[in-house]
Amino acid sequence: MFKPEKFKGKKACILGLGRSGRQAAALLCRHGFDVLISEEHEMAHLQTLGLPAQAEVETGGHSEKVFACGFIVKSPGIFPKSAVLKEARKRKIPVFSELEVALAFAPKGICVLAVSGTNGKTTTTSLLGEILKEYCARLAPKRRVFVTGNIGAPVSAAVDQMKPKDFLVIEVSSYQLEDSTFFRPKVACLLNITPDHLDHHGGMANYIKAKARLFKNQRANDFAVLNGGNEYCAQMAPKIKGTLTAFSALPNHPLKTDVFFDGDEIIFSAGHHLRPPKLKGIHNVENAMAAALCALAVHVPANIIQTVFDRFEPMEHRIEPFAYHKGVVYVNDSKATNLDSTIIALKSFDRAPRIWLILGGRDKGASYEVLLPYLKMHCKGVLSIGECMDKIERELKGEFPIIRCGTLEKAVQTAAAHAKKGDTVLLSPACSSFDQFKDYEERGRVFKKLVNDYIKKERAGK
Repeated sequence: MFKPEKFKGKKACILGLGRSGRQAAALLCRHGFDVLISEEHEMAHLQTLGLPAQAEVETGGHSEKVFACGFIVKSPGIFPKSAVLKEARKRKIPVFSELEVALAFAPKGICVLAVSGTNGKTTTTSLLGEILKEYCARLAPKRRVFVTGNIGAPVSAAVDQMKPKDFLVIEVSSYQLEDSTFFRPKVACLLNITPDHLDHHGGMANYIKAKARLFKNQRANDFAVLNGGNEYCAQMAPKIKGTLTAFSALPNHPLKTDVFFDGDEIIFSAGHHLRPPKLKGIHNVENAMAAALCALAVHVPANIIQTVFDRFEPMEHRIEPFAYHKGVVYVNDSKATNLDSTIIALKSFDRAPRIWLILGGRDKGASYEVLLPYLKMHCKGVLSIGECMDKIERELKGEFPIIRCGTLEKAVQTAAAHAKKGDTVLLSPACSSFDQFKDYEERGRVFKKLVNDYIKKERAGK
């Protein structure tokens, strides 16, 4: 466990110059630590990153300076079996996650609620954050809500602003959990587990193990929220130490649930009846169930939850219809960075083959063959882009029509040429964006711009 007083006087090494690494460095500098930031890649734009002036920075590789430090804070994206981490552990240098280091500086008495899962984390975290903000505004004006993690600012950026009894809502990834040995949220929510990040974790077993860390340190007075309709989540139930509540919008589920959906309302065993938010897809009903159970665990009244559900709007890059032209709908689902997300997106549309699906990017290790039943049910064709085009064609060719596009720009041009009135052009790539874009958000914004520019040009030409 990272205890600041135990490591006082020892130099900290931050591995990785990503957002969480930069904020961890700033936090440690604020608390009097000497800091080395070590980045594997060359970075020519250091002056734009807002790094703490007192931190030492090296880029283009990890030097021996790393191993002269008293402890290491690992950025989530660094592979667990990377050479630098192997050497650090060989030399018995403690390695911590940004999450645990940040929480070590948080005041006692804060209420930590953590949301994880393969899909739905951001929507659920946002819903929960809005519910808690509404609760504080109405009934607890002295308490504040901080929504952090993958959804926005890292925890390191917020802890110095917190006071006892504040709410800290964290969107937690498997990358963060695999490095967090002592993490203990008051409320822990696991939305689902499907194959993802298998290249990083080295297989499904390690991925599940990382997700299970969410509950590992909980005690009897803590709360766990699980998807009872997901077999991997249900298998964790016997080891849960806290109060367990389960949800599922599916008719059959391996774990007894405390809430179900009757097609119109979310009905809780405690007696509450809530209308779900106006979000597309049954998966968003489950996200709402999970957010509500987390809020109820910390005594938020049901009427406050309903207020937030009624006003909650769809989030950008998540099955987001954004343009209509000549009867064709354009939908941005750039956040779909794994196969299950793309399946969820396809299932949210009517059972008619009217979709032109833009698929591809950087591969994450799973087989595209699982998409075939859904492609045949919902799609007219696949427009392939990115590094994994060859793999997509190899695994789907002969089973489903594929048009090789390469770039997102070419895919938009091709879709516009083929789509007819009543069709949908859907960007739901099932891959990460890092082969051609900074992140999924940039990919989504570029897609929207390409489409909107095409529509403007078409209309101007009339």
